[in-house]
Amino acid sequence: MQDNQNDSTDIIAVEIAKTLDGLFAERVRRSPEKIAYRYFNPVDEQWCSYTWEQMNLLIARWQAAIESESLEPGDRVAVMMRNCPEWVMFEQAALGLGLVVIPLYTDDRVENAAYIVNDAGVKLLLLEGTHQWQQFVAIEDQVSSLQRVVILRAPELGDDEACASPRVVSAADWLLAQAGEVKHRNDDPHALATIIYTSGTSGRPKGVMLSHRNILTNTFSCLQFVPVLTDDTLLSFLPLSHTFERTSGYYVPMMASATIAYARSIQQLQEDLLTIRPTLLISVPRIYERVYAGIRAKLAEGSGFARWLFYFAVAVGYSRFECQQGRGSWRWTHVLWPLLEKLVARKVMHKLGGQLRFALSGGAALSAEVSRIFIGLGLPIIQGYGMTESSPVVCANRLGDNVPSSVGLPIPGVEVKLGDDNALLIRGPNVMKGYWNNPEATKAVISADGWLNSGDIASIDSQGHVTITGRLKEIIVLSTGEKVPPADMEAAILRDPVFDQVMLIGEARSYLSILAVPNVTRLQVLIAQHGLGDIFTNGQQKQQIEKILLDKVAHLTSEFPGYAKIRRVAIVQEPWSIDNGLLTPTLKLKRAKVLEKHKVEVERLYAGH
Repeated sequence: MQDNQNDSTDIIAVEIAKTLDGLFAERVRRSPEKIAYRYFNPVDEQWCSYTWEQMNLLIARWQAAIESESLEPGDRVAVMMRNCPEWVMFEQAALGLGLVVIPLYTDDRVENAAYIVNDAGVKLLLLEGTHQWQQFVAIEDQVSSLQRVVILRAPELGDDEACASPRVVSAADWLLAQAGEVKHRNDDPHALATIIYTSGTSGRPKGVMLSHRNILTNTFSCLQFVPVLTDDTLLSFLPLSHTFERTSGYYVPMMASATIAYARSIQQLQEDLLTIRPTLLISVPRIYERVYAGIRAKLAEGSGFARWLFYFAVAVGYSRFECQQGRGSWRWTHVLWPLLEKLVARKVMHKLGGQLRFALSGGAALSAEVSRIFIGLGLPIIQGYGMTESSPVVCANRLGDNVPSSVGLPIPGVEVKLGDDNALLIRGPNVMKGYWNNPEATKAVISADGWLNSGDIASIDSQGHVTITGRLKEIIVLSTGEKVPPADMEAAILRDPVFDQVMLIGEARSYLSILAVPNVTRLQVLIAQHGLGDIFTNGQQKQQIEKILLDKVAHLTSEFPGYAKIRRVAIVQEPWSIDNGLLTPTLKLKRAKVLEKHKVEVERLYAGH
């Protein structure tokens, strides 16, 4: 397969855009009548669209309203909404006035959001609905910097009291009926554009300061290896508060003149895929894992021949992929692909809309098994790597140089190397300005000569492909001195659908154990198969099922070194979530908090040792 370079003739150069709002203005100038955004209108219950010019006219109204709040360039404003055109309108209007935009996760705990608002001195906050402000009301004294709170959706019955504060206003009352031209007060590409607070698996989040140039150069570099075309459509469903989505699913399409459609919700994603029929998909591994889990569940209900045919098709498809990549030889079974594609692959791809050219995966490691399944079915998945502090993309595979077990080569303009303890170091125009009001933390991760320490452990092969092997801070050091990065082992265990969540433990202990949140339905099937009763009311039964789960774990992790053997399993009933404070908004485990919550189970795992 040849490396498919972007053949779009309408990519906006960084030097022409200068700033993120300058990028939008240039896109409006070049493509005024082209469809920019699609969204679902719940009132009319139908999909609607905006052209670039229509968006620009609406941005002018938002900008005039923001300007009426007497804010100064450099002031911070925040947005806490699901993905929608208004998110873009607000951000572009604010950027044009030289303001700094801070995205907040809609499903984050209100205490975390309040901390960010207070830490950044946010003066204006845009919320989706009154229910969000009602949560803030209880801790209103913690967000004293706010001068104005704007509620996008009309208040519902009974919400009057929550909106009684003089600083709260509905967008309908706040926006002007019409306005003049959109203003662009800042033309300094090095000016601060946004502060993105890292979710933080321990301690308080830090505010990552990114300039216009940080993000623009990263966006342009992405387009050097991701072939986004002017007639492409992306379905946006990762939150825009996530840097991966904001750069790859918002600025990249803008720079390349592609169309963005906003999914209604994760729950309605399947239906939206069939309606929108996107040509590109940007996602975190969890979405691909869910699709695969659905496939496996359906296969389990079908005939043995259907399962054999599916995996045979995957094997043939993946063999073709390896041959096209120049890593494998041609096999006679490849001639069967047109038939296998019709009988198997096309049916699966139809569930994703049937028009996908390729998909991007980032934000976390995609398991080799899941990657192999989709690539084998004919959907190239390009896995990449990045972090908020690097705007975020650092490395990515290419269509013509795709090594699924790696995160690919550094993107154009970005350098990488290995530092102490094989930590991946990053240098380039995408590296952040630093952490907001935290020079000590900045100095700890960025060297005097500009190298950002990612905190991730990596290896780099002779061709330059980078493979992430673990997190420095997450390495488990056993009492024997052996070091075990937990991510790979946890990913291997999660291949069995009986496990919904797992966390490897063993710091300063003589052996490894896991805390496991089982899939309730599949656990009940397993219990029935072994003739066991309710494990949560019977201690002996619980120990028996934990032994059965341990046998599964041993099989799933048999390829890991002997010192990494897992010796005990403890079942945990309550799933780890954002709501109970055990997951970050980007769904990463807060390991220290999980250990604290389950210290009784942990002690049981190591009792007598």
